[in-house]
Amino acid sequence: MQIIVRNIEKELESKLFKGKVLILYGPRQSGKTTFLKNFLKKYDNTIYINCDVPENRDGLSPKSPENLLSFVGKHKVIAIDEAQRVENIGLTLKILVDTYPELQVIATGSSSFDLENTLAEPLTGRHYDFMFLPPMYSELSFLYESKKEQQASLTNRLLFGSYPEIVFPKEGVTLRESIKLITDDYSMKDILAFEGLRKSDTLVKVLKVLAYQVGSEVSYGEISRNFGIALKTVERYIEILEKAFIVFRLQPHTGNKRTGLRRTRKIYFWDCGLRNALINSFENLDVRPDKGALFENYVISELFKLNFNSKIKKNFYFWRAYDGEEVDLVEEADGALKGYEVKWKSEKKVLHKSKEAPTPTVTVIDTGNYPDFM
Repeated sequence: MQIIVRNIEKELESKLFKGKVLILYGPRQSGKTTFLKNFLKKYDNTIYINCDVPENRDGLSPKSPENLLSFVGKHKVIAIDEAQRVENIGLTLKILVDTYPELQVIATGSSSFDLENTLAEPLTGRHYDFMFLPPMYSELSFLYESKKEQQASLTNRLLFGSYPEIVFPKEGVTLRESIKLITDDYSMKDILAFEGLRKSDTLVKVLKVLAYQVGSEVSYGEISRNFGIALKTVERYIEILEKAFIVFRLQPHTGNKRTGLRRTRKIYFWDCGLRNALINSFENLDVRPDKGALFENYVISELFKLNFNSKIKKNFYFWRAYDGEEVDLVEEADGALKGYEVKWKSEKKVLHKSKEAPTPTVTVIDTGNYPDFM
C-alpha cells in the first residue's frame, strides 16, 4: 500500500515534547495505525503498544509510576493504539505525563465518546487533541495525474468513500465488499458497543433515515414521532453517531442563537461510501436521483476536514428563508461571512439573495471546480 502523507503530521510534530499527551481521535480503518507506525520511524527509541491485545491492556491499567515505566520501558516516544480499550486509561496517562514529562505519549482512539469520558477529568490541561478522519482530497491528489483520473476518482469517492482500503483496494476484493466490511464489522460494532445503549435496532433505523435525508433538513421531533421514542433519545443517538465519527451536524445560521438551536439542522456523513453501504445503494451516478445530495455531502465533509487542519478555525452553517431560499454553506471566519452553493452542475448565473440572507453573493462549487476549494 502506498503511503498517504497526512496534513496532520506537521501539526502533530509541532506539539511533541511539551509535557502533554497527544490524542488522535478517528474511526477504525481510517489509517491511524499505519500513520502512527510510519510516524514513529522518524524517531529513535520508540515503542508501539496495541491495546486490542489483552496483555497490553493489563499492562497499562493504573498502577504505580514505577510499574508503568517498567511496562512501557524507557522509550522516548510511547504510542498507545486504541487507548479507549484500557480501563481508566485517563488515570494511567496522567500518571505517566506527571511523573515522566520528558516522555512523549501519543494515544489513539476510535471512539471519542469513550475517550472523552475517561480522559476529561484526569487529563485536564495535559493533552492536545487531533481529529484523524478518512483521507482528504488534498491528501490524495498526488494519485491523479490527469483531469480524467480526477473525475474517475470523484465517482469512486461518492460511491465508495475515501477510506484507505477503498483508495488502495485489496486484490480480489471489490470496493463494495470493502466498504460493507468497514461499515458492518467496524463502524456499526463500535456504535452498538456504547455502554447503556438499548434498542440498537432503533438506532440503526434512525441512522438509515439520516442516510436518506442527506442534504435535507432533519427534524428530531419528526424522528421522535415516527419511531415512538423520546426526543432526548433521538438527541442521544445523534450524539453517539457523532462520537463514533459516522455523522456531523450543520446548524442553521440565524441572528437568534437560541432560536437556531431549536430549529432543524442538516446532518452529513463523514464518508459517502459508509452512507451508501448503510442503505445498500451503489448504483451508477448516471441513474442516481441522489447524486446531487451525495456531491453536497462530499464537498461539505471535505471542507469540514480541511477546517480541522487549519490554524484559522471557521464556523459553518446553512441558511434557509421561510420562502425556501437557501445557502448550502455559510462560512464564518474572523467575523466575515462567505456563502457557497454546491451544485452537481453549475447553473452559471449570479445567485441573488434576499436582504435577510447572511451574504449578498454566493460562490458555486460544482463538479468542475471543486478541487479549487479542497
